[in-house]
Amino acid sequence: MLDRLVAETDIKLTDGRVLHIYDSFAAGAARLVVFWHHGTPNIGAPPEPLFPAAARHGIRWVSYDRPGYGNSTPHRGRDIASAAADVSDIADALGIEQFAVMGHSGGGPHALACSALLPERVLGAVCVAGPAPFQAEGLDWFTGMGAFGAGELRAAAGGRSVLEDYLAANEFDMDQFTAADQAALNGDWSWLADVAAQGTDAGLDGLLDDELATVAPWGFDPSEISVPVLLLYGCQDRMIPCAHGKWLARQGNSATLWLRLDDGHISVLRSAADAIAWLMDHAERLRS
Repeated sequence: MLDRLVAETDIKLTDGRVLHIYDSFAAGAARLVVFWHHGTPNIGAPPEPLFPAAARHGIRWVSYDRPGYGNSTPHRGRDIASAAADVSDIADALGIEQFAVMGHSGGGPHALACSALLPERVLGAVCVAGPAPFQAEGLDWFTGMGAFGAGELRAAAGGRSVLEDYLAANEFDMDQFTAADQAALNGDWSWLADVAAQGTDAGLDGLLDDELATVAPWGFDPSEISVPVLLLYGCQDRMIPCAHGKWLARQGNSATLWLRLDDGHISVLRSAADAIAWLMDHAERLRS
């Protein structure tokens, strides 16, 4: 018997855009709704490898394809902060008042945006291997990144056409992943390969807009975040070095930093079940 089902539907926003959403239902009443913010370039399906941990804690996953991915309408020029308005609209449509957020990689900043801009609704946040702002003072932003990823983000800083040319001329370099990452992708996190393969089925709009938003001003300051935030990073990460997590942790008093010495960009997700327990504990404290 399945202990969790995922319903998919589209909602139409007041500006005419459509967002494709996913809503999972655990057996029994959910104790906490968690919005999942997917990586780049994935679709927004909630993280299947975390379903067992979520079921133990009574978590209901809600997620969506960011604009330009899957069945969601592209939104040219979107910034990271726009995720907060989209999530707020989805929550309103589903009758959800308060929730937590969790994002991995390119989804990390979008989770942080919700934390900063929806403090009355967000009960806690987890950011896994997400980049710091491109303009982060005192952070050598590219140090520790693999050549392909650094090249892609440098191209994004040059604008859409430069990024398009870079992606057309260069294939993704699997050497960005450590041996631990490869093991996770071939094992308990093989699900990521499936959602990544689907992330560009509708074209490159989602990927392009994600990368352009990452290197542009985010539309909020991480120091504005007042809700509890857990920052989870692998110290061997070649895509988003853990220095980004350390910088984010220094921006306010609400952040907790977990560093995993032997993990990379994907294998660090093996600590995400523990992060869910942390999120549940802090969300319940804030709600009580």
